[in-house]
Amino acid sequence: MTLVRGIRGAITVPANDDGEIIKATQLLLKKMMEANCLEIDNLAAVLFSSTVDLNRAFPARAARMLGWKHVPLMCQVEIDVPGALPRCIRVLMLVNTELKPEEVRHIYLGEARLLREDLLADGQ
Repeated sequence: MTLVRGIRGAITVPANDDGEIIKATQLLLKKMMEANCLEIDNLAAVLFSSTVDLNRAFPARAARMLGWKHVPLMCQVEIDVPGALPRCIRVLMLVNTELKPEEVRHIYLGEARLLREDLLADGQ
């Protein structure tokens, strides 16, 4: 039975640069899709957040550039908690899938691996 599940991911960006933000976001999205054997039609919606120090591009633009034209996308600013990981983009994909919760592969790249070491898939 197909259910809606959440898949989490995060990546750090080397600089507040539109090209770097797009490149990092696309890398993360591609890895999330590949790791969970997803197609665009599986996507119900995707939520993006970025830390306040990343304001040169919307992460959703990276998804649009991948051809995600009919997927609902939303960007927001991450809460600015003192000492939090800087230059970080977080993603929550809501997907239609037959995967069980324990089969979902969450993807954390770069320094963002520190956020959820308990969820890291093998080989990340």
